Amino acid sequence: MISTEEKAKVISDLQKTKKDTGSTEVQVGILTARIKDLTGHLKTHKKDNHSRRGLLQMVGKRKRLLSYLKENNFTAHEQLTKKLKLRG
Repeated sequence: MISTEEKAKVISDLQKTKKDTGSTEVQVGILTARIKDLTGHLKTHKKDNHSRRGLLQMVGKRKRLLSYLKENNFTAHEQLTKKLKLRG
């Protein structure tokens, strides 16, 4: 689980306006931080299949959000994938 400070940092880095907490870019950033955290957990706890299922669900949701962003705002998609160092 990411801390509230980490989540606030991700939101402040990716938000479009001061009150933006739910845009596609912010959602992808938060999911990416949670995925990285859970990946580290699963490296030490290899048999934790319940968390693995949650990780796969998060990866799928991030993939759907990125495809939505790619269809509707390609430049924002390119900038976000470069900023988060994701393959696009």
